[in-house]
Amino acid sequence: MPTETRFSTDDLPVHDRFDAWREVISRTHAPLEMTSEHAGDFYGSQRILELDGVLVWPTLFRSLTFHRTPKLIRCFDPEAIHISFVLRGSHCHGSGAHEHVYGPAGIHPIDTSTPFTLATVAAGPLVSGIGLEIPKALIPLPQRSVARAVGRTLPADRGAGALLRGYVTRLAANTASFRPQDRHWAAAVLTDLVTVLFADAAGAARAVPERPHRRALTLRIRSFIARNLHDADLDPAAIAAAHHISVSHLHRLFREDGTSVARWIRERRLERARRELTDPDLRDLPVHAIAARCGFRHPAGFSRAFRAFHGAAPGEVRAASA
Repeated sequence: MPTETRFSTDDLPVHDRFDAWREVISRTHAPLEMTSEHAGDFYGSQRILELDGVLVWPTLFRSLTFHRTPKLIRCFDPEAIHISFVLRGSHCHGSGAHEHVYGPAGIHPIDTSTPFTLATVAAGPLVSGIGLEIPKALIPLPQRSVARAVGRTLPADRGAGALLRGYVTRLAANTASFRPQDRHWAAAVLTDLVTVLFADAAGAARAVPERPHRRALTLRIRSFIARNLHDADLDPAAIAAAHHISVSHLHRLFREDGTSVARWIRERRLERARRELTDPDLRDLPVHAIAARCGFRHPAGFSRAFRAFHGAAPGEVRAASA
């Protein structure tokens, strides 16, 4: 699992909460000045997931404004790129003619080496989001390309931005299945997706090394498979055609990750089947209907595969969850 730490102002007296929040954010990320109209009754909580130098931090807090000043930069600079994914609410970066407002459909990277002002606006009582921080030294792009990508709003609803947002969101939501060796792989995926996103934004696609392109393609393919698990005709030929690559290239991508296309599809179907069998809203749906929803044509073959993978029959898993 990732190294994980948690902080919540609920554990402190009310009059100490805002000062404690300012201190913990400045200590764990970068020194910041903060102001808030809710300072007298503040709430903030965060989890910090450390993945080989890359930080992912889900957070929930009352609206406030962050200031990164030249003086604070001189005091300490982690030389990192910070990317905010807004789940609920909006962020406003800069001011006047250079003001950028973005919400869940946008990504606005910030360079910790550059002064900035970032105001958060709650949709309801709290702002909800996920922060991602990557040392600039890990991004294999020319410095000028990184500079062109930061300080502007990038799309989070398509292309590399959508892949990055989806991966960060899933990672933040579930770390229980992570093994210690997955930390390096997850950090590499995040770094590769940021690299592709920045290169696209800067018009520098040719500067991207082969590995980030390959990783982004693999994630697009896996996302496609997840959306089409119900299709019993889903096979390598259909997947390769949808991504404009050869079947041999597709098989090579999965071999590099120590698996095969068929095995990946089968395991994802069996995982989905278990989730649906234990879903109270699907309690009245017969087991064979669950199997069909997950792309299995033959109930008997589904039962054998399910038992081999999960160690229990589908009916037993459903009964145990009742």
